[in-house]
Amino acid sequence: MKVLMVLTSHAALGDTGKTTGFWLEEFAAPYYVFRDAGAEVVLASPAGGAPPLDPASDTDQAQTTATERFKKDADAQHALATTHKLADVTGERFDAIFYPGGHGPLWDLAEDRDSIALLERNQAAGTPLGLVCHAPGVLRHTRNAHGGPLVHGLKVTGFTNSEEQAVGLAEVVPFRVEDMLRDSGAEFSSGKDWASHVVVAGNLVTGQNPASSTATARLLMAQLQPK
Repeated sequence: MKVLMVLTSHAALGDTGKTTGFWLEEFAAPYYVFRDAGAEVVLASPAGGAPPLDPASDTDQAQTTATERFKKDADAQHALATTHKLADVTGERFDAIFYPGGHGPLWDLAEDRDSIALLERNQAAGTPLGLVCHAPGVLRHTRNAHGGPLVHGLKVTGFTNSEEQAVGLAEVVPFRVEDMLRDSGAEFSSGKDWASHVVVAGNLVTGQNPASSTATARLLMAQLQPK
């Protein structure tokens, strides 16, 4: 079993002068769900190497069992520091693909041609795809077999407008995940702010926020179990 995790390479938080990147919990929790299930995990990012970590996800208040485990795991830290270039692995076959969030993906992965092609090809092939929090934003320019938005008519979730407003970045991000998904014809589903909420639409599994990362990964893995 081989799982690809795609992380952002984007560090600038708009014009604020602050930094962003990927959200640590949204990487660490799924990473261990996959590893503990016996999967080989391949890490990739547009630029390769170490993806930028959102500093807000590394505060004491943001730590979880998974992030604490990661900080004691030298092998996982090395893997994260040496991600493959996304363009170099898009031709490989994976049993499942997962995108952690953080604000970074809204700037680079949402526009990245390799990422768009990877998602379109694997959605058409029925490969389980998991995206959590801001990561559903990478579906912005993806298309289905009919040429329409990939999420059109599908039930999905992602970081909500109210959650974006709560963190004070609704006017900083290049687009809001909820608005984009609704504008693309998706049936947007949301739970309570900051509570775990996951939606499954065929092979597409989406989670609303950091609290949803473990459940999203587990439901993605469940798609690989014999029916």
